[in-house]
Amino acid sequence: MTAQPHSGPPAGGYGTPPARGNSPWATGGTMFAGVLLLINGFLAVLQGIAAIAKNDVYTRVGDYVYKINLTGWGWILVVLGAVAVVAGLGILSGAAWARAVGIGLASLSLVAQFMFLPYAPVWSIIMMALNVFVVWALAVYEPEPASR
Repeated sequence: MTAQPHSGPPAGGYGTPPARGNSPWATGGTMFAGVLLLINGFLAVLQGIAAIAKNDVYTRVGDYVYKINLTGWGWILVVLGAVAVVAGLGILSGAAWARAVGIGLASLSLVAQFMFLPYAPVWSIIMMALNVFVVWALAVYEPEPASR
């Protein structure tokens, strides 16, 4: 029986993490972020439509420093949500522009949800957590360079 030659350490070496673009977590996280952005955008549109349609659909919790007419919040959410839906579809289709737009939109949505806290505190905190994940997942992903 002949001995097989030792091929040495794996491509990245022992203890060296793989390239971020090749990580299953980063790849799966980006796809999940695209789906979350799409759903988050759709839900923001619905939330905004509810705020526009009936100005008393949400009740304010206590006195809050950021006072804007609820109809104004509704329009902000509808616009951010519609653009987030388009960006989510772009991320799922692999468009390079969609990652940057997705990070920007998730950041804006994070701020908007923070300011919406007095109207829907639990929902806003959940949406803020999802936006943080979307920003992280889109920021760490590095797609493979296209082969010629």
